[in-house]
Amino acid sequence: MATHQLNHMFKTSMVKNHKKQQPRTPRFHVFNNATTSSTTTPMSARKLIESGTVKTIFPKDASIAMNSEGFLLLDVRPTWETEKARVVGSVHVPIFVEDTDNSPVTLLKKWVHFGYIGLWTGQYLTTLNPEFLGQVEVAIPDKGTKVLVACGEGLRSMAAASKLYNGGYKNLGWLAGGFSRSKDDDFPGIEGTEKLQYATVGGVSYYFLQLLILLQAVGK
Repeated sequence: MATHQLNHMFKTSMVKNHKKQQPRTPRFHVFNNATTSSTTTPMSARKLIESGTVKTIFPKDASIAMNSEGFLLLDVRPTWETEKARVVGSVHVPIFVEDTDNSPVTLLKKWVHFGYIGLWTGQYLTTLNPEFLGQVEVAIPDKGTKVLVACGEGLRSMAAASKLYNGGYKNLGWLAGGFSRSKDDDFPGIEGTEKLQYATVGGVSYYFLQLLILLQAVGK
């Protein structure tokens, strides 16, 4: 009988305590996507180009874009490429610069880079230019200017176009395939010792290229 009474008292206490408990505050907050500002999210290069926000311009159409549509050519290649060949009247601001850090880790990276890439292509180990946007703002202060962003093969210029767009430049064009896809008459004037389409070629591959050009000339 005593055991039955104790069980009844315990169950009654549990029910009362359960009724007194307040709902727990959630540990996280669910945000509504509709209220989240999309302007704070940087646009990727791929989305900008696929959506047409950044205009795709092929090398064969670059001269028309520059002369008739008012595009200013922005060359984002590193200095050692522009020294070989560059378009007359273009603006040069590199998106990547040579990595001059000499810490043990970077020196190891340079050694590996030279063995796998540098020896063949002649390219230095590079790092993102931290002053890129600021340097472009100095060279092209009017952000309403139509800017055609170009590099050797089209990849570095994609990164540059994204950085420029998110930095306030909205009238952008992208040179599809880069200068390496251009022909001799695609641009009105070229400065330098090499053809524009071969300016990215260096290292051992440069000598293979020269041999190939020689064999083609002999074959004609």
